[in-house]
Amino acid sequence: MNIKNVYILEDRAILYINGEDAKEFLQNLISKDINKVSDVNSCFSSLLTPQGKFLYEFIIVKHKSGYILDCEKSQAEELYKQLSLYKLRSKVEILNLSNEFVVAAFSHEKFLTFDGAKDQPGCTIKYREDPIFLDPRNKDLGARLIINLEKLYLSLKKLDLHDANLKEYYSLSHSLGIVPKDLNKLKDKLFGIECNFEELNGIDFKKGCYVGQENTARIKLKNKLSKRLFPINVINGKLHEGESIYNNEIEIGKVLIDSDYPFALIKFLNENFDEKANFKTKEASININKPDWIKN
Repeated sequence: MNIKNVYILEDRAILYINGEDAKEFLQNLISKDINKVSDVNSCFSSLLTPQGKFLYEFIIVKHKSGYILDCEKSQAEELYKQLSLYKLRSKVEILNLSNEFVVAAFSHEKFLTFDGAKDQPGCTIKYREDPIFLDPRNKDLGARLIINLEKLYLSLKKLDLHDANLKEYYSLSHSLGIVPKDLNKLKDKLFGIECNFEELNGIDFKKGCYVGQENTARIKLKNKLSKRLFPINVINGKLHEGESIYNNEIEIGKVLIDSDYPFALIKFLNENFDEKANFKTKEASININKPDWIKN
């Protein structure tokens, strides 16, 4: 990622949660410990089904008296509705500020040039009053600035950042093994822990209860994690969502995202899974990339 490049993440949305019960409200729902979110640290988290299946993921940033949720735009309205369902009598306000605020991403190297920046995922500083944070999932994804749309381009000019092709950012995310878009295609199709949320700093096994906590903890503690979400590259042919992936006629996975940045749920402990092999679907030949940050 070029140090002067910036990527305007037009596919991201901003929800804002505030009110006197905001912290407790989020703590009871999300897979990460909200107590670790502060003016100097942001986190990655998720909202799961009661069974522990994936629903939504987002980055949480402390801002003024509340919390910003940086989420995929295609999931924003449903996430807003889901949070509203859990609201009940909690003294919280949930706002969709996507028409007012925008997310911009830039390099890890650029982030480290700012005063107060630390080389650790989630490190958060302020540019004037706007939060800038190193991506809490993986610092190789760079940093993000959340800013009012009206101030965006003047601020980018002052920061000596130049608008670059968003596909470069998507490709980087895919190569790192982090889903850049099309998250709705994962909904209720795999467990949150199978999305590699532990390695991406999105699950806290030491916090109290949250939605989906029981199954998530059981899979972890009983060592039952046998499938993971991995990026795939098409050598030739065409992918189809939901189709099986084979090696030597043995099924070792299933395509979940079949777009330009495809992902599959892979039986990574199966003896027929070999990272160096070429795999087959009905109409395609593919490679499967196990991210280097996954150790087992």
